[in-house]
Amino acid sequence: MKPDPRTISALFENASLGAPQNAVGFVMWRVVHRYQRAVDQALQPLDLTHLQFVTLTLVAWLCRTRDVARQSEVARVGDIHPMQVSNVMKALEQKAMVIRTVSPGNAIAKDVAITQVGLAALESALPAVIAVQARLFGTEGLPGGPLLDMLARIDEEK
Repeated sequence: MKPDPRTISALFENASLGAPQNAVGFVMWRVVHRYQRAVDQALQPLDLTHLQFVTLTLVAWLCRTRDVARQSEVARVGDIHPMQVSNVMKALEQKAMVIRTVSPGNAIAKDVAITQVGLAALESALPAVIAVQARLFGTEGLPGGPLLDMLARIDEEK
């Protein structure tokens, strides 16, 4: 049996913020998906998805001061589920953008390093993604900008 439309209407009058566009979570969800779609579109000529780009960028960032990073560290820093990181790493490995090896002293841990192919992909991908960010978020999303500052504060409250 279907509920009476008045019952549904009362739910939105009494137990919510009203229309979906009044809920910050809903608006953020839409913005995140719009951003991901735009990044995916910008990276399509480079044969990268948004998640592959993020993962590759994290590997490069972590390897800027050492030879390898732990795959589990990429998952932790990116707040990405470890199984998802593993699947993305397999795809990046097939594209010759990263090399994974068993971590010395821990047979179940993987070390990962960026390759020259991966670095070349990032050299092309970073400007494309930065352009998407600039188009969607303007100066508010730049380092020191109010949008980035607010999101960083929220992210710190894990």
